[in-house]
Amino acid sequence: EGRHFGFELTVFRVGLLPAGTELPEESDWYDRSVYFAHFAVSDIANERFYAFERYARPGPGLAGAEADPYRIWIEDWSITESAGRAYRLQAAQEGIALDLTLTDEMGVVLHGEDGYSRKGEQASNASYYYSQPRLHADGSLQIGGVQYPVSGLVWKDHEFSTSALDENQIGWDWFSLQFEDGSALMLFQLRERDGGTSTSSSGTFILADGTPLSLQKEDFEIRVLDEWLSPHTQGVYPASWEVQLNDPGCTLNVRPWMADQEIHFPTVTYWEGAVQFEGTCEGAAVRGNGYVELTGYAGNLPLP
Repeated sequence: EGRHFGFELTVFRVGLLPAGTELPEESDWYDRSVYFAHFAVSDIANERFYAFERYARPGPGLAGAEADPYRIWIEDWSITESAGRAYRLQAAQEGIALDLTLTDEMGVVLHGEDGYSRKGEQASNASYYYSQPRLHADGSLQIGGVQYPVSGLVWKDHEFSTSALDENQIGWDWFSLQFEDGSALMLFQLRERDGGTSTSSSGTFILADGTPLSLQKEDFEIRVLDEWLSPHTQGVYPASWEVQLNDPGCTLNVRPWMADQEIHFPTVTYWEGAVQFEGTCEGAAVRGNGYVELTGYAGNLPLP
């Protein structure tokens, strides 16, 4: 029917003890890490946003991550690899249920220097970072007892690190945009306390065949066109943007599908939501959809 939805399912693993450290005692509840996860759905037609959070220790089997076959779970929220570069994604809570089969159409794209993505001045202020920018999705979404058959595109990110931001950084603006012509764009800018942006801000323009073009801070500009005041936290967030790239030469106007897509839990607050865009690249008209994440505008960053 052309009805638009957005979703986020993010699983975080936070280390509690360094590798090789002896556990305090023999117990299923002791472990070297703890997991937490966020699940959110944007129902654009009804302008409703649903968000849920979970925490779990991996020891008793409540949460975990496995590489072969690929499987990530926290209780009954899970992403599980099946045959043929396909994945099953499932999450449900309080009448909101998502069940998708994801098929990778592009493969893995490494960001930064062969996957090493600098986030600050020190070499340790970095992450290993890759994306699967075009996962074709088929499945169902249930909201309030109504089940909708859905299809579309999913973007998957994976980052892992032992450090994060520099001390003078207060948050980030992150964009993942999927073009109708098959290309894709990831950008992030790191905001500093003096109002500037870090020289470590960067991105990747991904051609339709999966070829990545690395972007440095001087290769792009993100200009805020509008703002939104959160009625929940009183945070003031950017609400639309003009994104300009030097090579390829692109001008993109990006705007949220709806304003209120703020995640606000007691321990963490950030805006992450579905966006749409249109513009030009090398003189040709382009359009598409994506997601934007905004941190540091209200409350704590989504970090331990």
